[in-house]
Amino acid sequence: MPPPTRNVALAFFAHPDDAEILCAGTLLRLRDLGWEIHIATATPGDAGTMTLSAEEIAAIRRGEGASSARLVDGTYHCLEERDAKVVYNEQSNQKAIDLFRQVNPTLVFTHPREDYMLDHEQVHLLARSASFAFGVPNVSEVPRPDGATIPWLYYTDPVEGRNPYTGAESPFTTMVDISSVMDRKVEMLACHASQREWLRAHHGMDEYIDAMRRHGSQRGEQACVPYAEAFQQHMGHPFPQNDLLTELLGGQS
Repeated sequence: MPPPTRNVALAFFAHPDDAEILCAGTLLRLRDLGWEIHIATATPGDAGTMTLSAEEIAAIRRGEGASSARLVDGTYHCLEERDAKVVYNEQSNQKAIDLFRQVNPTLVFTHPREDYMLDHEQVHLLARSASFAFGVPNVSEVPRPDGATIPWLYYTDPVEGRNPYTGAESPFTTMVDISSVMDRKVEMLACHASQREWLRAHHGMDEYIDAMRRHGSQRGEQACVPYAEAFQQHMGHPFPQNDLLTELLGGQS
């Protein structure tokens, strides 16, 4: 398949900080190639606190998401669904399709089909649906963008890189070397300062950045580089079948 005529990447995830943990290194490398970057979340992270109201933490986390996106010269978007209540239904599907109409992505990153929490799995469905449908003329009142086409679609690792049902390591089709941009990825994740205390209180972990580094190092060992991010390409009909990430960024596939 020929290369895209528009270079627009959309990272569509459940919560602020998901993209930074799972694919920010790849976003940074794409930006360095001149790609336009968008980071979108289904929710504003309104339950990510033990002390603040939903409105207070949502405002903080929207700001953190926007600050992180600026570090990759990107734009942050939020569908304004609610934490722990994301559902693939007509309303949320329409929001996702409308977002894709506005962004008109040629490359999409999202959660894998199986992950540790259902918000992630439901966003996976929303991303698949919107990737397939946003170019269909009658699915949205948002004007159909010129050149809209089914994008390349890649799923990130699940959190910790393990299938939550079997404990097995998540499969991948593509590895991207992010060693040269790891410090910048850390800077993006560090924008989400509100989440350190939340994760320590709810998840029992005080390793927000270290855990991300450790997983990147584990994938890097498999790719024979210091740090890597792993992806599984969606190969269903009629999605693009060539591995665009490897063609653009090199790596192991």
